[in-house]
Amino acid sequence: MNLNLFGHDGAWLMVDCGITFERVSGSSDTRIQMPDPAFIAGCRDRLVGLVATHAHEDHIGAIPYLWPKLRRPIYTTAFTAAVLRSKAAGRGTEPPGPVIEVAPTAAMQLGPFNVQWLPITHSTPDTCALHITTPAGSVLHTADWKLDAAPVVGPAFDAAPYQALGRAGVDAVVCDSTNAPSPGFTPTEAEVAKGLAELIYGCSGRVVVACFASSIARLQTVARIAGDTGRYFGLMGRSLHTMAGCARSVGLLDQAFAPINSAHLGYLPREEVLVLATGSQGEPGAALHRLAGDSHPHLSLEQGDTVIFSARTIPGNEESVQRLQAAFRARGIAVVHADAHPEVIHASGHPCAGELDAMYRWLAPPVAVPVHGEPRHMAANAAIARAAGVRLPLTGMNGDLFHLAPEPGIRRRAASVGRLELATDGSLQPVG
Repeated sequence: MNLNLFGHDGAWLMVDCGITFERVSGSSDTRIQMPDPAFIAGCRDRLVGLVATHAHEDHIGAIPYLWPKLRRPIYTTAFTAAVLRSKAAGRGTEPPGPVIEVAPTAAMQLGPFNVQWLPITHSTPDTCALHITTPAGSVLHTADWKLDAAPVVGPAFDAAPYQALGRAGVDAVVCDSTNAPSPGFTPTEAEVAKGLAELIYGCSGRVVVACFASSIARLQTVARIAGDTGRYFGLMGRSLHTMAGCARSVGLLDQAFAPINSAHLGYLPREEVLVLATGSQGEPGAALHRLAGDSHPHLSLEQGDTVIFSARTIPGNEESVQRLQAAFRARGIAVVHADAHPEVIHASGHPCAGELDAMYRWLAPPVAVPVHGEPRHMAANAAIARAAGVRLPLTGMNGDLFHLAPEPGIRRRAASVGRLELATDGSLQPVG
């Protein structure tokens, strides 16, 4: 979950506000948790706004819950705005607002902060980095990103704005660390499309593809493969329908994306069925979980059918995913998982070491602040930054205050931090 605050001259700008899902000890249940905004809520009159960089839960999921404590304008791109409104409506929470839609190349003055949106590729469309400038200096907040030359949905990554920013000079870079320990470069979505097409072409029975609902490129890819292979295409899972609806509403999906009513899938010949389903992490009650237990109301799988996990296993979900796979295999249903498949059938949305090195060399900042990862990920990011010529990589923990300009440094535990948990009655309760 992410909540970042940038401060200057007594004013604050919030970037992202997300949730995480924590497993209950000794149970398969999970609880929604989010940052406790007590620090900024206590001075919300000095909060000029909230910028959401993209439509992932760990970046926007807390906004519908925490906005009543903040009540400040939200600025984001069209797809993220559509997802935010849809999620708030689905949860029955107060619609946050105003939500001000901006172009992916917009520039806006928010209090003392001049914010320039910069398109950047990720595993969900309309993601933007932010170039934030004040009289004291400037910082690039990368958000989550990768260098994708062929993202399937949306424009390819363009290095030119980042190279230009490096030539103009930027004082600090706040940068995604998720894949920093991994060498090389993250595969493109076009490579995933090729791998999935080859795999599905070789399947004779029904095919079910499980992926993250926010991966709009993956939805588009599977829809095109369905057309190319003469299969009918269906969606199973509420989050898939929600994300697809949001993507359609802002024109991100082409005419190949034409899912049929999922209630009709069970009546079709096996070789004509291709389904996208939720539940790649083994979530109880998700479409894939019901298919594994042969309890889905619209479709029953059988021996000779194939389930493809076009998603990595998130650490902590290994046991639930293994149980799900075992349930399919026990019924003679083939299982292909991206974690073990030799070809590319899933791609991360985060930069590996080669991409981080390229970004740091383009930008040439004197200061880097690795974020978005565990300590080992941020340490790896810092090492890459130093090797690329960054003079001062700064790593820290939640609650630390980073002085980025004019004199860089860290004030440890400058703000109290904690977590709130969504209780069964809908209230927010402190954790621990």
